[in-house]
Amino acid sequence: MAIELTTRVIKADAAAIDAAAGCLARGGLVAFPTETVYGLGADAADGIAVARLYAAKGRPAFNPLIAHVPDLAAARRLARFDPAAERLAAALWPGPLTLVLPKAEGCPVAELATGGLDSIAVRVPDHAVARDILVAFGRPVVAPSANRSGHVSPTAAQHVLADLRGRIDLIVDGGATPVGVESTIVACLGAPTLLRPGGVPRAAIERVLGHALSEAPHQDLTDEGEAPLAPGQLASHYAPRSPLRLDARNVAAGEALLAFGPKPPGGAAHMLNLSAHGDLIEAAANLFSHLRALDAVGASAIAVMPVPHEGLGEAINDRLRRAAAPRP
Repeated sequence: MAIELTTRVIKADAAAIDAAAGCLARGGLVAFPTETVYGLGADAADGIAVARLYAAKGRPAFNPLIAHVPDLAAARRLARFDPAAERLAAALWPGPLTLVLPKAEGCPVAELATGGLDSIAVRVPDHAVARDILVAFGRPVVAPSANRSGHVSPTAAQHVLADLRGRIDLIVDGGATPVGVESTIVACLGAPTLLRPGGVPRAAIERVLGHALSEAPHQDLTDEGEAPLAPGQLASHYAPRSPLRLDARNVAAGEALLAFGPKPPGGAAHMLNLSAHGDLIEAAANLFSHLRALDAVGASAIAVMPVPHEGLGEAINDRLRRAAAPRP
């Protein structure tokens, strides 16, 4: 993050809840306690805020984030629930269980937050401070663990401050978190599948389902394991129908252009600019939506201008390389 912020720490009370909701509404980053660990919250519908969150954590890739909501009704506005997911939500929410589900029609969560996937990770936390912030804000909040990537997950406000001072706006101090490990993640994209063990034991989930959980063939979790990728979707989902030509300095006949910076080359019938100002946070926020839009025009290929590799540019280039990878 280019400009160091003044990070406020305030004790959890009614004024803190209002301050947190207001900060989120302005695109700010707010750390708050859940029953598992402290989460770093951003407005899930604001791509710029989500990109700032990635930058603050120093995440090396745009892995999907868990959308936190106050109740099942709010979760249904984001995701489609099959009968198994309905049973799990009814029995184990609120609580340390994340469900990976198909996105609902009109899901407002930014594509950057879902990693460009058609699935979304959703949780209803069982913590009064988290719930009150979610209710006061009135929109879903993405909230990976409130620490720098690769560091130990935080269970107290001072842990957050030690890692993220000057990188986030606000920390709501609600004391130590009671569970202390991240949520269990179950994908309901077919047979319910355990993606990560966590705060809800496997046996409790299997009692609700009435049968054993399936095992994922591999676990494509984030660098710290906060949020899952649906099994097998990583490489293929980032690949548009139109092939990508990376590090393009010009545009060939029939190509669309994914531009970056103030001086894109001419000649493209269809062009979208990740950031005309060369802002990597803006570019990250636009990445998946611009790729989808250009893919829809039916170009012979999408020429992609070079994007710097520093900061969020590393993650942007990682996703572009995946999108350009040869089809199996």
